[in-house]
Amino acid sequence: MSTNITTTCRDLAQLLPAAQLACRLLFQECYKAGIRNVFITETYRSQERQNYLYAQGRTRPGQVVTWTLKSNHSSRLAWDIAVGPPKTLYDVTILNKVGTIARKLGITWGGDWIGSIDRPHFEVKSTWKMPTGYKLEGQVIVPSSSKTTVQLIIEDKKEDNKVTQVWNPASPAMRTETENYIAQATKEGIVQDSHLKDLKNGVMTTDRLLGLYITIQQRRAN
Repeated sequence: MSTNITTTCRDLAQLLPAAQLACRLLFQECYKAGIRNVFITETYRSQERQNYLYAQGRTRPGQVVTWTLKSNHSSRLAWDIAVGPPKTLYDVTILNKVGTIARKLGITWGGDWIGSIDRPHFEVKSTWKMPTGYKLEGQVIVPSSSKTTVQLIIEDKKEDNKVTQVWNPASPAMRTETENYIAQATKEGIVQDSHLKDLKNGVMTTDRLLGLYITIQQRRAN
């Protein structure tokens, strides 16, 4: 008996791209909903392993664990999850919450099946697309054991948050004096005349004007 028949594959990379994306989105939305203690228990399952599991409780000892010889696990479009401590492995309350999130994302949940309810099971079609209004907001860490929790790592983009403020002095005399100062520096060849034009057109920012003043002072000192 080969090892892959008895070994569970928990590698997300073994799923088709659509299923990988759907799974990551599901775990991201779980994270945002405060559900952090769920993890993957199986992704891809070979047909040989499906046959092996189907035989359990039928031609092989043990309890019945599957009711079909054809599973979307074998098509690389399904994954199973479980719940970490302190909850029980298949805590119904947690799985129901995850199932509710899955419905919103267009992901099929085994808990909605009639007759053969399978709450830990989730699957998509190969044509699944991310629903409008959703996106992966960062790197989603999808655990494959109860030793780790779901994480969402978002890069901080501080450079986009800086507010630019146009220089607009309350005193007309100050504006005139500043224009004369930059005009003289332009005449001396220290700075380009584009700075004076921007100042007169009202598009010179406070930060840029301060930097320009420092530049003029430094160049005159040299």
